[in-house]
Amino acid sequence: MKKKGKVKFIDSDKSKFYATLQANVDEYFKLNKLSKNANSTMVVKSIILLSSYLIAFAIIIFVQPALWISLLLWFSMGITAAGVGMSVMHDANHGAYSSSKSVNSMMGQSLNLLGGSVFNWKLQHNILHHTYTNVVHMDDDIDDKVVMRFSPHTEVKGYHKFQFLYAFLLYCVLTLYWAVGKDFVQYVKYTANGVNPNNKSENRFTLAGIILNKLFYFFVFLIMPYLVFHIPFLQVMTGFLIMHAVAGLILTIVFQLAHTVEGTSHPLPGLDGNIENNWAIHQMNTTVNFSRNNKWLSWYVGGLNFQVEHHLFPKICHVHYPKLAPIVKATAESFGVPYLENGTFMDALRSHINTLNRFGKVPDINDAIG
Repeated sequence: MKKKGKVKFIDSDKSKFYATLQANVDEYFKLNKLSKNANSTMVVKSIILLSSYLIAFAIIIFVQPALWISLLLWFSMGITAAGVGMSVMHDANHGAYSSSKSVNSMMGQSLNLLGGSVFNWKLQHNILHHTYTNVVHMDDDIDDKVVMRFSPHTEVKGYHKFQFLYAFLLYCVLTLYWAVGKDFVQYVKYTANGVNPNNKSENRFTLAGIILNKLFYFFVFLIMPYLVFHIPFLQVMTGFLIMHAVAGLILTIVFQLAHTVEGTSHPLPGLDGNIENNWAIHQMNTTVNFSRNNKWLSWYVGGLNFQVEHHLFPKICHVHYPKLAPIVKATAESFGVPYLENGTFMDALRSHINTLNRFGKVPDINDAIG
């Protein structure tokens, strides 16, 4: 990966698209006398998701129901953990949940329910992914992962032709790898390449915090049920793996449907490290919405089916995206800027599978030009 800030967006056309869009969005909030942060709907959702997760775990360890019920509860924890990640943690760590930094920090720590590090997440997601969306070797989200290829600009391996078949099995291990090893790999990587801005002294505390958080996480969810509550370890481990498989599958699919689908671009910087485009228009070219009219899905995935709005306004709470979408779309159309979207979840999923299939083959000329 290049050093932070190496790739720049050069708006040679001096587009007024984003400035106009910001003014239109600001006018919406002003006219309706609304805060850009969480409202009562968001607070209720947070309580429902967090309490559902914690109550299920409490029943597992205190009530110790029959095995099949216990495993079903672990399964439900995977669903609610993913919901917390998408609907609570995500907004909070973007600074969109509240105008209070302390509230955002507190709610952002819900990432610990997945065993992840807030510090690394902010570097990967807020800085790299949101700044350099779909730019290979800058956006970690599209870096090749073991046997997966998410960019048309990396080397094609023979096994990639089957990735559209085995991808979803690998998606199931995302959060487990996150809890076990990903944060340590990223800590080393981001420290070496300059994405991590901290000095050596600060990094010692950061690393110690990551280690302590993970020790606490594994103690609570693996060791404590066995040693303190005498639940058979194999049962605990099986449930723990089920939870992570469910959470990993949901989280990966939802995030992939925004960028690794048909119609998105994967621009390459020039030799000078510049991308000749307005940053906001770049976001419109690399990001796709889906299922905008599905209210239940929008509630559960935290508005991540409105990724266009999220990438343009990451500091606005996702509960406002359904109202902002028509504004964004109309403004984009007035400037001749594309507004990409898939009609339903299944449309988006098919598009993702088709894209994995295409990326698994020898690149064609359209891939080569990004």
